[in-house]
Amino acid sequence: MEAEAAKYIGAGVAGLALVGAGLGIGNIFSSYLSGALRNPSAADSQRTNLLLGFALTEATGLFGFVLAMIILFAA
Repeated sequence: MEAEAAKYIGAGVAGLALVGAGLGIGNIFSSYLSGALRNPSAADSQRTNLLLGFALTEATGLFGFVLAMIILFAA
């Protein structure tokens, strides 16, 4: 009984990575948009950094999600 409760708690804690990923993605895009509105000519040169930051942040969230699913459904 306690092991099952601990499994759900662990999956919930691992799921918090999704919250961090959501906040990180919002921060990345808001910073890019703010910089692009201040200096539109530099926006194109920063698009690669934008997409790289987005991909790494999203990967962190996906790793947390996969870890939560492994905790829940692995034997």
